[in-house]
Amino acid sequence: MVGQLENMQIFVSVVEAGSITKASEQLNLAKSAVSKRLLDTEQLLGVKLLNRTTRKSSLTEAGNLYYLKSKQVLEQVEEINFEVSSSKAQLKGSLKVSVPQSFGLSHLMPAIECFLSQHSELNIDLDFGDRVVDLVEHGIDVAVRIGHLKDSSLKAKIIAPVSHIICASPSYIEKQGMPTNIDALKKHCLLRYSQSTLCRLDLIDPEGKPVSVTMKSNHSANSGECLRDLAIAGHGVVNLPKFIVWQAIKNASLTPLMTDYTQPQMNIYVVYPQTRFLPQKVRHFIDYIAEFFGKHPYWEDC
Repeated sequence: MVGQLENMQIFVSVVEAGSITKASEQLNLAKSAVSKRLLDTEQLLGVKLLNRTTRKSSLTEAGNLYYLKSKQVLEQVEEINFEVSSSKAQLKGSLKVSVPQSFGLSHLMPAIECFLSQHSELNIDLDFGDRVVDLVEHGIDVAVRIGHLKDSSLKAKIIAPVSHIICASPSYIEKQGMPTNIDALKKHCLLRYSQSTLCRLDLIDPEGKPVSVTMKSNHSANSGECLRDLAIAGHGVVNLPKFIVWQAIKNASLTPLMTDYTQPQMNIYVVYPQTRFLPQKVRHFIDYIAEFFGKHPYWEDC
């Protein structure tokens, strides 16, 4: 069993390094020894795990399954060793995290930097992007997601609330006027996300009743920061998460509009695959991030 665990680790290293040559260098083993261990594993299982070439290796279907399962087994062994040895033991190994672009760069990075300063032996791999990826397929340990979760096969924990706010620049308001009611808001130009074909805001009036506002829109972008900057430059009204516009509101580059109206609150989650044993590195990361932001994060005060 010990030998099989070692072979699993070697196989995982080959997959993640991209080739036997690179893996042998990282493991400080002879290339021939790594190749033999892979061959031993394939003979034990009776299947081919890797398609080998002189420059790189690619996974077979069976190899991909074995890689994912091996990662789980090795993480469980790491978990057991961590719990039994000492609560003060250093977190080790790799942690792959998927994060949304805007929130990740502006707010999550300071938290991650602090976390890594406490766990210097942990290697982190950050995947920035707003697309929703399959965590298991891409070998991601944990992901940060904003909004409504659709994948019920994942476990999730709320790490912070996030509200949206309607705002515009003082120069825009001076030229176009301050909207004080729904009819007035309809006459303004909405800066919208490119992914959305709707120019509609779903609001809650002061009496708690839902109301929808359809607006015209001349400009769009797939970046919240871009929409914020367009609004600061006076090109329209924007409706964005507070974590994107809080500083612009604080320094008066943007002015909140329709403050008597609210919007349904969203949440920021950390999600991770369901597993019998949650690795210590994942558990510690989730708990640290949740504590870092708290129940009332700083951006909500704008």
